[in-house]
Amino acid sequence: MSAKLTDGDSPVLDRRTLNRTLLLRQHLLSPATLSVEAMIEHLVGMQAQEPQAPYVGLWNRIEAFDPEQLSDLIVERSAVRGGLMRSTVHLVTAADYKLLWPLMSTVLAGAFRGSQFRKAIAAARTEDIVGAGRALIDEQPRTRAELRSLLAERWPEIDPTSLAYTVSAHTPLVQVPPRGLWRGSGQARLATADKWLGCKLREQPARGTREQVVRRYLAAFGPTTVNDVQAWCGLTGLRAVVDGMRGELRMFRDERGAELIDVAGAPFADAGTAAPPRILAPFDNVILGHDDRSRIIATEHRGVLFGDRLMRAFLIDGFFAGTWRLDGDGIAFEHIGRVRKADRAALGEQAERLRDFLIAAPR
Repeated sequence: MSAKLTDGDSPVLDRRTLNRTLLLRQHLLSPATLSVEAMIEHLVGMQAQEPQAPYVGLWNRIEAFDPEQLSDLIVERSAVRGGLMRSTVHLVTAADYKLLWPLMSTVLAGAFRGSQFRKAIAAARTEDIVGAGRALIDEQPRTRAELRSLLAERWPEIDPTSLAYTVSAHTPLVQVPPRGLWRGSGQARLATADKWLGCKLREQPARGTREQVVRRYLAAFGPTTVNDVQAWCGLTGLRAVVDGMRGELRMFRDERGAELIDVAGAPFADAGTAAPPRILAPFDNVILGHDDRSRIIATEHRGVLFGDRLMRAFLIDGFFAGTWRLDGDGIAFEHIGRVRKADRAALGEQAERLRDFLIAAPR
């Protein structure tokens, strides 16, 4: 670990040390031999609003990754896709969905209370709308369009989209196959997690704690600030949680003096560790896992990435170096600066491998 000490203060970690440590903990320096299920749990889920994105993310992180293994987990209901951290669709194991949804449900409900949808339902009782919607989805998985139409029959005076959002903001919902399968397609059909996973999330006390969420996040994304943790998950009030955990955490500072927290025993990478080029999945965790993303993308370059509809980034020397897209049978890159010949060649080799994975492999 590359760190320097200040008098009577925590060790200071420079940007490259934070970058390499993040890549190490995200298994982006070299692929791991973990199972698909173990990797998803280590990452505390993967952003999955683009259904095929987790496959690219796992291809980057698991040695000899077989995409059918993830499809099998989804079919077997051992992995699910649903709204969790930041109210965004994530792929998680079934066990983690049961652990995380009761905690993240406060984020979903909080977003609803301050939204235009809450105003639109006016005097109608939220509980009545949620109950009606859950009953409809328990009958069979439904698209949002179907849910809007059926709810509008009972509340014709209320905006149908607001009715559907009221249900999704208060109900543990997952997207069912074929949505999310390897090279699968289909509309996003929603089932209640209670029905799909055989549980009673809304009727049982939360199994997980905020302390568990902090520990697992740090193991995959740390060391970070408290603001980073909150930005990743959407939960608020975590500073008090962290204060109660200080006896078990390690403390550092970044070069600007911000306090960094970390779990004891988590691995570090030296600032001089080589980082091969990486073509990241759309919305990859490594890009969106922090409030301060300077350890992976320079502030002046954030507009480039966020201007790309799917946030398809590639890394050179561990840092954001541009965006990519599928272009016919190949992959095209938009660079933000000059690229050394050796890096361009290594990036091209990875592009060929990714092309084979996405396009050329047998169906």
